[in-house]
Amino acid sequence: TAEALELLPGLNPDVLISDIGMPGMDGLDLIREVRHLDMGDLPTIALTALAHRDDVRRILAAGYDVHVAKPVDAVQLTTTIARLAREKRRAHPRPDC
Repeated sequence: TAEALELLPGLNPDVLISDIGMPGMDGLDLIREVRHLDMGDLPTIALTALAHRDDVRRILAAGYDVHVAKPVDAVQLTTTIARLAREKRRAHPRPDC
């Protein structure tokens, strides 16, 4: 996870997807670190089996934009990724190369 945090600013991703339950640094710690990287409004998705209303609130309050419960519905996840990426591109169009 620390390695991913080091690489993240140079990657300029459209969307960040993270599990919440990870060894070492959990997803809640990760999103707090990501938000401190000053990457603008990078859209983020939390994948987790934690689906209780209080868990969802805690995950969103930590800094994630969207909560997707496991087991993941592939169509829901793909649609969510596409929507967030499209919203980011509208808000911050990339200059033509």
